[in-house]
Amino acid sequence: MSIGLMKKFILRSKADFKGRHFNGLMIIQAVNWYLRYCLSYRDIEELFLERGVNVDHSTLNRWVLRYAPLLEKRLRGFRKPHCGHVRVDETYIKVKGKWKYLYRAIDKDGTAIDFLLTAKRNIKAAQRFFIKAFKEDRLFAPTHIGTDKALTFPKTIQAMKNENILPNDCSHETKKSLQQGIESDHFRLKRVISRNGCFQSFHTARNTLKGYEAILWIKKGLGFKGKWTIKEQINLIQNIFGLNNKIPV
Repeated sequence: MSIGLMKKFILRSKADFKGRHFNGLMIIQAVNWYLRYCLSYRDIEELFLERGVNVDHSTLNRWVLRYAPLLEKRLRGFRKPHCGHVRVDETYIKVKGKWKYLYRAIDKDGTAIDFLLTAKRNIKAAQRFFIKAFKEDRLFAPTHIGTDKALTFPKTIQAMKNENILPNDCSHETKKSLQQGIESDHFRLKRVISRNGCFQSFHTARNTLKGYEAILWIKKGLGFKGKWTIKEQINLIQNIFGLNNKIPV
């Protein structure tokens, strides 16, 4: 990470944690625990009590809803480009007792591309996802797209070609074998989500899912070379919130 970028994050941290009754390191540690491990808010409340710190579970919930989207937003610039062979699929997420749809895309190597939570599973929802995933990165437009046999995808892909969001020579395949990678990736994400049962509102689901996806990006390495242990991952999270105040000379 460049020195200029680190200085920017350190200055921004004053606004990030302004008015909070706990220090930023503690807040981000709690957010990371919740998003990374199969822990409930009450589990984390007990972990802090063991350390002599009293934090109510409702406060922990507010921290996650506030800082999970910030984590995802700031990590976007660190992601490496996909390889061109893209896998797109949707999975089910329960919100207030009803199933909603989480569109996700990775490449054949497992590199995360994007995601979008939608209330419905239709052509408009699929188009919104494709626009979000591919419109801004024209230089890295996919050359191959693999999906399941849902009828929404052929029409969506053709619409994206008509709008020049996808290249005309982008091929579309529906082989079952192509979807195994993204289905495994769904499991990695939902393994942590499952302890909640379901989200209580669409807003809560959307903001929390941003954090879950961001932590999954970090676990995959974001394209960084060399050793990538939990220590390096936590250091990166602290850096993007300006909580490592040591700037290299």
